[in-house]
Amino acid sequence: MKNLLIISPTFVPNNAVDMHRVRQGVNYWKDFGWNPIIVGVEPNFTEFPKEEILLKTIPNDLEIHHVKAFSTKYTRKVGLGDLALRSMYFYRKKVNQIIRQKRKEGNPIELIYFSTTMFAVCVLGAYWKKKFDVPYIIDMQDPWHSEYYLSRPKSERPAKFWFSYRLHKFLEPIAMKKVNGIVSVSEGYCKTLQERYQNITPHNCITLPFGAFDKDFEVAATLEYQNPFFTQNEGNINLVYAGVAGEYMRTSSSILFEVIKKGLIEKKELYSKLKLYFIGTNYDPLNPVPRLLPIAKEFGLESIVNEHVKRIDYLKVLNILQKADGLLIFGTIDKDYTASKLYPYILSKKPICAVFYEKSSAVTILRKTNAGVVIPFLEEKYNQEKINEAYQIFTDFLGNIVQKPKTNWQEFEPYTAKEMTRKQAEFFDKIIN
Repeated sequence: MKNLLIISPTFVPNNAVDMHRVRQGVNYWKDFGWNPIIVGVEPNFTEFPKEEILLKTIPNDLEIHHVKAFSTKYTRKVGLGDLALRSMYFYRKKVNQIIRQKRKEGNPIELIYFSTTMFAVCVLGAYWKKKFDVPYIIDMQDPWHSEYYLSRPKSERPAKFWFSYRLHKFLEPIAMKKVNGIVSVSEGYCKTLQERYQNITPHNCITLPFGAFDKDFEVAATLEYQNPFFTQNEGNINLVYAGVAGEYMRTSSSILFEVIKKGLIEKKELYSKLKLYFIGTNYDPLNPVPRLLPIAKEFGLESIVNEHVKRIDYLKVLNILQKADGLLIFGTIDKDYTASKLYPYILSKKPICAVFYEKSSAVTILRKTNAGVVIPFLEEKYNQEKINEAYQIFTDFLGNIVQKPKTNWQEFEPYTAKEMTRKQAEFFDKIIN
């Protein structure tokens, strides 16, 4: 059994999106010859919501180590809140100890795997590779250094953009020029890195989205949770979107809002039943403003839209999905964007309507598995002909909302968490050999 050291700062019981690949994978790694060893940041040093029940979704014998981080009580005084930067010193010290101890025991660390969007900590991979000759792999769940916002208006740029842009531009090459392999949720991220760094090639890159983990729904079903957003069987059609949102979803959300506006005129009896719930749309605790409601107001739809900006527990979200009449997914104009929520949506066995860029992998998956309907787009602006086509798709979706999706589960099998972990294991074997 080979030792796999996994750097996951926001591991459970944190409720953070970027730890779910690791959380799912630890249930299967040993089946494929790898012993996972987690190094996370002590939960009290993170600013993410805690969800203790997530501990029921990982093995009891999982080896987990924790590191400290400098407190935001002091670091925010100098404008520093980034968890990776606050924990880097402690990661360096702790992992040095683990690598030395495992070698002393004759059971060395074979590979270090960074799976996080706290990318700054990945520069330690180059340090550990030089000091201990241990190869490392980085999981690209989002772009690290991105040029995306340079072409956007200043009003659409994230807070402290000028600082983060320059920091990422400086740190990314340190980690990437020595990396042994890349796992990515998007082929586009791999291609970008291959263009930037000579050592990154198609041979040492693999594209793997997050997997579908049915154990989550088993645990979610045990929750005694009263859905605070809507009541079932009141004659309404309750549609739910759960997850972060922003101005980058203006195109997809505007298409749907335009369709609903049209429907309220032409098929009022059906469309007047609609209630839309957007849950957990803003991850920024310092600026918890609505993200989709302002766009809905531009179409005069504020009366049917309920936006709860704060995140709620992950398993509670799954519980809500199962109580909804249907589910919505919005994509972005970026063809490389993949929605990690897609697989839980499919496992919920609820009708799905996705508004996505035509070339997104999510469109291919939904069509291949027959798990939902897609309203595709190619440009930021949607002409009237396209609106009419989208209107027909969405009207048919609402008309058949009571029917369960006829999902092709055999086609869905390659997207399960176990299968994704198997592919990772094969890739890791190739890298170390």
